[in-house]
Amino acid sequence: MRRIALLNLIILSGLLLIGCSEGKQDLEQWVNQTLARPPGNVEPLPQIVTPEPVVYDAYDLRDPFMRPRPDQQGTAAASSGPRPDPDRRREFLEQFPLDSLDMVGTISIGDQTYGLISDPEDTIHRVSEGNYLGRNHGRILQVTPVAVEVMELVPDGAEGWMEREARIALPDDDRQG
Repeated sequence: MRRIALLNLIILSGLLLIGCSEGKQDLEQWVNQTLARPPGNVEPLPQIVTPEPVVYDAYDLRDPFMRPRPDQQGTAAASSGPRPDPDRRREFLEQFPLDSLDMVGTISIGDQTYGLISDPEDTIHRVSEGNYLGRNHGRILQVTPVAVEVMELVPDGAEGWMEREARIALPDDDRQG
C-alpha cells in the first residue's frame, strides 16, 4: 500500500514539472510588448503654497475653555440664584436618575395624596410634596392622580444653578384601566 502511494506521488510530481516548462513564452512576449510601449506622461507635482502666518492677538481675552474667574461678570448672579442645600439629609430615591423611576399609582390617606414610585430594584416608595428624588436635587412640588411634578436644580455651566421642571407620569396603559 505504501509503495503504491509513493509511486503515485512520483508520477504526480513529474507531471507537474512537465506542465511548468511550457507556459513561459507567452509571459516573455507580454513583458517585451509592455517594455516596447512609450512611457506615459507623468503630471508634474503641484506647486506648494506656503500659508500666510496669522498672528494671535487675543491674549488678553478669556480662554473659552477655562471657567470664568471670580472677578469677572456673572459670578455675582450665579451666587444669588437657587442653590441646593448642602446640609440637607439626602433621601433614598435621590440615588437614582429621575428617568429610572416610575410612577405606579397614588394612595390617599385622609386628605393627603401620596405618589407611589417604583425604583430600578422594583421597590415601591410612598412620596409626597416636599420629598426629594432623582440625582439633580429634585423636590416634589405636587402629587396628582396622573403625575408627580418635580423641580430639579441643575448646574447652569457658570458655577451657578438653575431650576428645571420635570414630571414622573403614570403610564398611559395604567390610566385607561
